[in-house]
Amino acid sequence: MSTSVIILAAGKGTRMRSNLPKVLQPLAGRPLLGHVIETAKKLNAANIITIYGHGGSLVQEAFTQEHIQWVEQAEQLGTGHAVKVTLPVLPKEGLSLILSGDVPCITQQTLQKLLDASQSSGIGLVTLTVADATGYGRIVRENGKIQAIVEHKDASEEQRKIKEFNTGIYAVSNAKLHEWLPRLNNNNAQGEYYLTDIVAMAIADGLEVASVEPELAFEVEGVNDRVQLAALEREFQIFQAKQLMQQGIHLIDPSRFDLRGNLTAGKDVRIDINVIIEGDCELGDNVEIGAGCVIKNTKIASGTKVQPYSVFDSAVVGEYAQIGPFARLRPGAELANDVHIGNFVEVKNTKIGLGSKANHFTYLGDAEVGAGSNIGAGTITCNYDGANKFKTIIGDAAFIGSNSSLVAPVTIGNGATVGAGSTITRNVADNCLAVERSKQFAKENYQRPQKIKK
Repeated sequence: MSTSVIILAAGKGTRMRSNLPKVLQPLAGRPLLGHVIETAKKLNAANIITIYGHGGSLVQEAFTQEHIQWVEQAEQLGTGHAVKVTLPVLPKEGLSLILSGDVPCITQQTLQKLLDASQSSGIGLVTLTVADATGYGRIVRENGKIQAIVEHKDASEEQRKIKEFNTGIYAVSNAKLHEWLPRLNNNNAQGEYYLTDIVAMAIADGLEVASVEPELAFEVEGVNDRVQLAALEREFQIFQAKQLMQQGIHLIDPSRFDLRGNLTAGKDVRIDINVIIEGDCELGDNVEIGAGCVIKNTKIASGTKVQPYSVFDSAVVGEYAQIGPFARLRPGAELANDVHIGNFVEVKNTKIGLGSKANHFTYLGDAEVGAGSNIGAGTITCNYDGANKFKTIIGDAAFIGSNSSLVAPVTIGNGATVGAGSTITRNVADNCLAVERSKQFAKENYQRPQKIKK
């Protein structure tokens, strides 16, 4: 039976106090709605229908790369009304999962369990039992079977004592949605069309409403304000950290680690505190990441050690490299094996060959560095003339003295040496020494100027 996914994402999110629609607020580096869409894709949904409203153009623009059917809910008349507006595009066969764009952590496993439980009757929901269900719609049962869902504002005192509540996540037969949704009414305290009323219709039709509970409570937590968003961020990060540790990654303190993307790692990887991983990252065996590093869309091969407070963005690092502290690898940085990049060195759009070193206060941009070369402290490649960028090529076993400026386009040959303090504007041949600096002179018995007394 084919599966459709309907995502409710039309809410304004007033309590966020933001110009950004609520479903675009970030959790672990991805919009809330993005998490839900990603989970829907893992279920191989035949179609994903997303209901938009407030800030609709922003929401649609954020997901232009996704195959989504967008349906507008022009008036906010309740959850039942929101799903009803999808009927013109909703297939009449199969099952639909009904999800919320501000409940981002629901897992593929829980949703698959819900789909399986709902196959026979055509309707099921995710519930959760807690100590205090204040504010939520209560699950009313008789002999263990669901008889009704009663919203908190409409519940009696006795019903408010019930600890099992409705999470708002459903699996429903498309045929039944086409039958039930047009019959909804708004005769309730809120004057809204409740999606929960379809449960009463199912029971009236003699159907048994299936239910499942998530393995982890935070899966069904919604986000309405910044406080809830921050709390869910921590829960989700701890969840991700536990998964990584179960895969063998050594996190020094999982409460001080953030994963904002995807991480694959080999054996005996060690990550210190306050490290942020963004995008898609890959770490080889025995990689060590020091405290405070930010690593984004980067591959680091086995045996490499990254010292604290280094920043990587779209870089590729070979085996047994030594990086940092306070190093910055920008997009296009490609480091071969055994490369050393030290403190306050920045590398951008540059390939550095086997065993080469740039250990202090250096900028290497738009360059190629051969194997076994040494770049002295304070060296920069002058790659930009204010309009265009040019390339610097440094050969194998070259030695660049401290505080040198290499004005591109320029080539430093194999085995060449550049004297400290030089500004190199012309090519240097293999095995040559190039020195460019003004002549030093000395004046004996020099008297410094004295302050004029007023």
